[in-house]
Amino acid sequence: MVSIVIIASSLIDLSVVARQPDHVSILMPAPFADSTVELVKSFNQQHQGRIHLNVIRGPMETEAISDLAISSLLLGDTPFDGLLMDVTWVPKYAKAGWLEPLDRYFTEEDLNALAAGASKGNHYQDSLMRWPLNADIGLLYWRTDLMNEPPRTPQELESISQKLQSSGSIPYGYVWQGRQYEGLSCVFLEIIDGFGGEWFSPETGRIGLDESAGVAAAQWLDSLIQRGISPRAVTNFSESETLQSFKSGQAAFMRNWPYAWAELQKNDSQVKNKVGIAPMVAQTGHQPAATLGSWGLSLLKGSANPESTVKAFKYLTSEESQRYLYRQYGYTPTQRVIFNDQNLLKTHPSLQAIGQALSYARSRPETPLYAQVSDVLQRKLSGTLTGMTSPTAGMQQAERSTSQVLEAAGAAP
Repeated sequence: MVSIVIIASSLIDLSVVARQPDHVSILMPAPFADSTVELVKSFNQQHQGRIHLNVIRGPMETEAISDLAISSLLLGDTPFDGLLMDVTWVPKYAKAGWLEPLDRYFTEEDLNALAAGASKGNHYQDSLMRWPLNADIGLLYWRTDLMNEPPRTPQELESISQKLQSSGSIPYGYVWQGRQYEGLSCVFLEIIDGFGGEWFSPETGRIGLDESAGVAAAQWLDSLIQRGISPRAVTNFSESETLQSFKSGQAAFMRNWPYAWAELQKNDSQVKNKVGIAPMVAQTGHQPAATLGSWGLSLLKGSANPESTVKAFKYLTSEESQRYLYRQYGYTPTQRVIFNDQNLLKTHPSLQAIGQALSYARSRPETPLYAQVSDVLQRKLSGTLTGMTSPTAGMQQAERSTSQVLEAAGAAP
């Protein structure tokens, strides 16, 4: 009789164990963790008893979330199954062996469904290492109440700005991210590409900072400040300061990311219903460029539940989730079909302009050494913008220092 009770008890214990759901944890920067709260709740309801998703709310800053993730990975077994990654991290994390390829989880049809810009920056050495959650790109915001159409070239932007400033319509022409941080690298990439140049090509090893387009790009940004088209304070501007300046009616143009659109339509905005979106200016004969700033989900090596983790990835990046994140938070969708959604276009007309700009998306140099290469550019360009060096000398120093970084790592051509 006792043995029967023991056997029955064991069976009950086994059934309890069998019902335990897979626990999946994903580390995200604070803004993304906050914006996906409802999606996580919905996922857990739909997968109750099978998968439980927990999003870990990390720091606000991009660099801080990377530091947290790397410190955890260096300790060995990561406490996370997935990581929401900035597009520039992929080569570094993949080369270090921290990521599990996703090729077997996503089909060719899935890849073809991505919008052109959203498909960039997800692979490393032909392996799919990240699935995009959003498709951030740099945009030029312009005042529709002050002009009939946006500028196409740097010269047009200057001319319109100076006319509006001379008439007293606005204090400044153009505000952008000029502080010494990653945002400055994003700004510069758009300008050097639009001037027909190239920052750095990991494939060829070519550094284009000290070439004519690189110097001209630095000269143009510097001249905006020297001529008063941009405020001198722009050298301390990140996205938030740039947005606040434009939102309060201080400028005719702003460079920012898609999220700014929703902020500009709020009741406290002095430019509500007075703003348009366009690609960044470019020199005649060259295409505009939009820095790709997307975030995507990566599977960390050593995850105890890879299949369930990828199910969570697919849910968070599904069409329904993409529409929700765009409507509620202004996150640029990654799937082509959403940009053709006529119902969504009626209520969100800016989506069409964002989709057009996405076709001009440019990746920052895809190298495991990106953080070091970008740091060099930020320091040298900031020195130029704050009057410490000339644009020519600044770009010469930037190219030389970039070469030294590559040589020290054995990555020079």
